[in-house]
Amino acid sequence: MDDYPLLELFWTMLWFFLWVMWLFLLFKIVTDVFRDHELSGWGKAGWLILCLLLPFLGVLVYVIARGTGMTQREMARAKETEAAFQDYVRTSAAGPPGGSGVGGAAELARLAELKEKGALTEEEFRKAKAKLLV
Repeated sequence: MDDYPLLELFWTMLWFFLWVMWLFLLFKIVTDVFRDHELSGWGKAGWLILCLLLPFLGVLVYVIARGTGMTQREMARAKETEAAFQDYVRTSAAGPPGGSGVGGAAELARLAELKEKGALTEEEFRKAKAKLLV
């Protein structure tokens, strides 16, 4: 035990933790590069080459240069996922379209909302409403 004191164990664990955190950040950056639709193909290739050839410097530069946008993209993606989930829950709870009761009322409310937003014309709304009420 004298060859490996407790302080060296602490430093080893600290370096291991920092290495794991760096790997996590590197994977997060690679996924962000591929998910960013505003970044061109050459921009994506450049960031990937920088992060893979000069890993520590590339990760540091990416976080400084694009860290804020990375957070905003992740939050927008989370909101889209949540909205899709909420829409799925609403449509699943409403039951099959054309059914009676709450499902039909929910579908009619959704059609009215689409008409108000301008996604449906008056004629399309009437046809969908007639189909729903039959």
